[in-house]
Formats: sequence, structure tokens, C-alpha cells
Amino acid sequence: MGEFDALLWLSFGGPEKPEDVRPFLENVTRGRGVPPERLDEVEHHYQSFGGVSPINALNRSAIQATEASLERQGIDLPVYFGNRNWHPMVEDTLARMADDGVRRALVFPTSAYGGYSACRQYDEDIERARAAVGERAPELVKLRQFFDHPLFVGAFADAVRSAAADLGEYRLVFTAHSVPLAADAASGPPSEGGGRYSRQVAEAARLVAGEAGVADHDVVWQSRSGPPSVPWLEPDILDHLDVLAGKGVPAVVVCPVGFVSDHLEVVWDLDTEAREKAAELGMGFARAACPSGDVRFADLVVELVREHVADAPARKLSDFPAAGCTVNGAPCAPLCCEPQRRRG
Repeated sequence: MGEFDALLWLSFGGPEKPEDVRPFLENVTRGRGVPPERLDEVEHHYQSFGGVSPINALNRSAIQATEASLERQGIDLPVYFGNRNWHPMVEDTLARMADDGVRRALVFPTSAYGGYSACRQYDEDIERARAAVGERAPELVKLRQFFDHPLFVGAFADAVRSAAADLGEYRLVFTAHSVPLAADAASGPPSEGGGRYSRQVAEAARLVAGEAGVADHDVVWQSRSGPPSVPWLEPDILDHLDVLAGKGVPAVVVCPVGFVSDHLEVVWDLDTEAREKAAELGMGFARAACPSGDVRFADLVVELVREHVADAPARKLSDFPAAGCTVNGAPCAPLCCEPQRRRG
């Protein structure tokens, strides 16, 4: 396994002032064919919150908790913070790590799942950042996916119970970020038959529901952003609320199991749009908190680190593949989570 001298916290990024919003969105959607009117709509979402995404602040808070957990467990690793789409950009962070003398570092990507955007694109972030820094770039080893880690599942299960505490009868609905059907079909290595992302989300939902003591649940999707002509994973959370209301369901607990923090896609798509939709339908609504603010999330990160620095066993609650551990961005299997346009 070898020695490591830092941990890189690698995340999506988000604007922290109004004038950042449009260039941030253009970074995120470059080359994806997202129509300008969709960017206008999403920009309005950000401006409704003062042009500031919660994601960077949530990451910094989780990093502080992780630093404290590392210290408690006697692991001497400084934690650096870099983003894919906005400052601090990962290229700049990696250059600073090189200036600080870091030669070999672990990388924690803030996504629990497989798929292109959730996993493979972080490999590409690593490749791009190392290329920008050049020969002095540290060696980087990306930690594995953690959708079925007991601390991840336990934090969400407690959040579901807390959200449901003031409701009577309710339906538990899990959400994750929708992706194009072709992207989901390409997630995982070809030998696996595709669909790793959606299957991992379904498995995480099953595990959380079981831990929370809920016998039945639904898995739906949110935050679609692509052109209308491209089919995406469905049903959408808003459409599903219509269906549940038609069945006489009195209330819902929505658990954003596809996300690790309460960032803008959670607070807008769920706390704003879905909550308003439920109110229109006369349904009770509660939303389970994401785990990044739970102390168990910091301990989860440290457990993933210990798999590399102390040969600790990998704790998993399922037999589903949880790959994603890579060195310097090399994919975990040939064509694993390759975008469909590249496979062609």
C-alpha cells in the first residue's frame, strides 16, 4: 500500500457570489448540449439563494470534522480541498500540494456511487490536474465508492426516522440525481451489463429503508438538466408526488440518498419545488437530511483512508460492486463508465 502524506477532498464545486453563477454553470454544462433557457432557469435557482451555493461551506465543515476524526485516530494527514467546476479548482489545489512537498496522496471524491459523473469523471479530474501540474504532481490514489458502507446507511436511516417523527402514515421516497438512460446503461464495466449507477442507488435505498424499519419504499429521480429529446431515468419526484396523491397517500418522507450534502439541488428541487408540490396536493412533506453534517460521515472517510494506511477491512452491507479505487485516474476496468459517445 505504501505511505501517504495527504488527503485530497475532491468535490463538484459551486458559486459563492452572484457573479460566479453563470460562469460556474457554463463550466458544468460545457459540451453537454444543455439549452440556454435551462441555464437561465438554474441560474434563477442560485440567485434565489443570493447567488451562493451551500456546497463549498458544507464541504469545508465536513473537512474540519474529518481532520478532527483523523487526529483522534492518530492519522497524520493534512486535508486539501479542490473542486471540479469552481474555486478552489483542483488544478490549483494540486499545485499547492506539490509546493508543500506532497508526493503521494489519497483522494476522497464526494460521491458514493459509480457512473460517469459520479465516479469516472473524478478520474478525469485527477488526470487533468496532474497534467496541469506536470512532473512534480503528486501520485493520487482515489478511494472507493461507499453507497453501502454501514456509516453512510446508518446516518441516512436515522435522518429518515427523524424526518418521519412528526408524521403519521407516510410513504418513504428515495431520490437521486437523474442521468440519461444511455449514461446509466454505460455505468460499470461492459461485462457487468450496465446500470451500475441506478442499481447501486436502488441497493442503498433498500439498505436505508431496512435500517430505518420501513417495509416498503419508492426510488425516483430529480434534477434533470439535459435536452427534452434525450430520455433520462424516471419517474421524476414531482410526477411521482402526483401519482402518490392519486393513491390517497397522506404524506411523504423524501430521502435524497443520491447526495452526501444539503446543497442547492437538494434545497431547491426538494425543499422548495417538491415541498410546494406536496402542499398543492394536500400532502404532508418531510425531507431527510444528507449525511455530511453527521459525525459518522467524517468517520466514514477515515475508515476509507484506513483501508489504505492501516490495511483495515472494507466494511460493506451488500455484495454489489463498489469499485472506483484508482491510481492517478486510471479507470478500474477497461471502458468502465465510459460515456456512450466514447464507446461508439
